[in-house]
Amino acid sequence: MTDMLYRRLGRSGLQVSVLSFGSWVSFGTQMDTGLARDCIAAAWDAGVNFFDNAEAYAGGESERIMGEALADLGYPRNEFIVSSKFFWGISSATNMNNTLNRKYLMQAVDGSLERFGLDFLDLIYCHRPDPNTPIEETVWAMSDIVSSGKALYWGTSEWSAADIRAAWDIADRHHLHKPVMEQPQYHLFERTKVQREYARLYEDIGLGLTTWSPLASGLLSGKYVDGVPEGSRATLPGYEWLKELLTDPVRNAKVKQLTAIAEELGCTLSQLAIAWCASNPNVSTVITGASNPGQVAENMGALDVLGKLDDEVLDRMKTIARG
Repeated sequence: MTDMLYRRLGRSGLQVSVLSFGSWVSFGTQMDTGLARDCIAAAWDAGVNFFDNAEAYAGGESERIMGEALADLGYPRNEFIVSSKFFWGISSATNMNNTLNRKYLMQAVDGSLERFGLDFLDLIYCHRPDPNTPIEETVWAMSDIVSSGKALYWGTSEWSAADIRAAWDIADRHHLHKPVMEQPQYHLFERTKVQREYARLYEDIGLGLTTWSPLASGLLSGKYVDGVPEGSRATLPGYEWLKELLTDPVRNAKVKQLTAIAEELGCTLSQLAIAWCASNPNVSTVITGASNPGQVAENMGALDVLGKLDDEVLDRMKTIARG
């Protein structure tokens, strides 16, 4: 297998593995600490150094499981990067959910650190924009968290280019810690934010990207071409909304066309889709997910495909995705 590649997170000096491992959906819903530990170990052995999480995943349980798994594995703290994201909260109390106000953020990071069992987080994100809190209040709070040493870098997730730029300008004006990275959804069927909306930000402010859902929640794995298999993500309680997306006949027809390209390159459809995301030089890391170590190994095989994606192959994939 091709050795792991590392890219700088935007204009920062931090290097992240071009493929990373995230816990959305799986930890706490499909996986216990033991299975999570095996998946993290498989990713680590492949060279992954970034493990993505969020406060809201499984109501905080995902952070606890990841923290226990990392502790069990005994990896040196200076060798791995871990993240969390804040917005939805895990409490129904006033000021503790669906917000980016200062009170919530300052307490949310403490809760995450306690669940992880860590002294600091490497990356923290504003998980969604909050139209009810002034961006300036959020920027000051996130910058203060970094200044306190509880996190090293901060960024956003699914923010508009205008709001990211506004946050960066506020931080620049007040000499605060600036947002370093954005975490958008990015895959063959979701390209607008990364390829168009954020285009100016890469050069202007050095924005880094930690993209999620390279397989479009499993659609680009090809396993939904003939319907929803039992035990898949779309059958989980609370994820019924995915079923319509995953069974869309138009997109599944495109998936069938992409399968031919994967076969030509001697890879799986999942590996092709992940490699496509990583082929964008503005993407610092592609967050992959898996529910068992075998899936982790398959995903990491995308590194072997990356070098095969020449302009001709990329053009064919673009034509299929747009068609």
